[in-house]
Amino acid sequence: MNRLQGSPLSRRGLIRTGVGASLAALGLGAGAQTASADVAATKRFDLTQPSYDLFRSKDTHGPRVQQSFAFDWVNKYLFVATKRDGSPESAGDLCINKMDFDGNFISYMHLDGFGHGVAFAALPNGSDTELWIECATNTSGYGTALAPITYTANTTLGSPAASAAYQPIAGALEYTCSVDPVYQRMIVRYHTSAGKRIAVYPLSAFQTRSFGTPLVDFKQPTISGTAQGYTLYGSYMYFLTGDPYPGDGTPTGDGNTYVTSIDINTGLVEQGPVLTKAGSTLQYREPEGLAIYRTDAGESRLFIGFATGEEGDRRSSIFYKNALI
Repeated sequence: MNRLQGSPLSRRGLIRTGVGASLAALGLGAGAQTASADVAATKRFDLTQPSYDLFRSKDTHGPRVQQSFAFDWVNKYLFVATKRDGSPESAGDLCINKMDFDGNFISYMHLDGFGHGVAFAALPNGSDTELWIECATNTSGYGTALAPITYTANTTLGSPAASAAYQPIAGALEYTCSVDPVYQRMIVRYHTSAGKRIAVYPLSAFQTRSFGTPLVDFKQPTISGTAQGYTLYGSYMYFLTGDPYPGDGTPTGDGNTYVTSIDINTGLVEQGPVLTKAGSTLQYREPEGLAIYRTDAGESRLFIGFATGEEGDRRSSIFYKNALI
């Protein structure tokens, strides 16, 4: 039995993009301050506590590094976004790998021109999985809108135009998102001319495609290091930073991977940055992605992903923390 106590299904979905008029006018302006600060306070993960393995060094469809990952918490699948082999960074071409919770590869889907893949969400939709992911890449390789895409095995899909996707925040230049399946919310990290900002919506806003005003909207606090992922649990955002081991990727010391928690009601750092040594002996070890999952037994977990392995044969390694305070 896998560590997340789930058994996968096998039915394939149909391609379905979120075609519709832009909803930018329904959101806040890019310079807005906190929309409201009344999200009920919750427990948070203690980032100083140990991490545990989900799996190490699992193979994906292509040889390049993973960028992020997301759980379909109903159908019991894991989706890992990797860079497309042979594609330049600016193209925004991604490979979405469908895996079971033991890290066994099941199938892939290619997404052309969608973005960088820093974060995305995998929402259960009956026996299908709807990926909410950035799309309509700009010249730097980052998505300028968000699109709901039904995962369809072994297919290739071109990105919809930004005007045929969703832009819920007026003035935003780039978008990514991540889901909190426990408290049923979606967190959006977006870029403006003034820098990065964070907005949080009820999950129902994405399910109904009716966004309105976010629950909170704040300027991302300054956190040093290379940004590598984020997610949301209750009233706290989690932010991942760090770099791969230098040179040939041989393990060197403890690395520089840090996790930080942020109170979304204040926009201030709550804990961290805290060094994590999860997978410290793995080759290369570049931090790539955060996600939340609650097991069938009711245990909430904060998952931390790493791209590991030799150049030309990068692997996926995922760990988790489960101590709440």
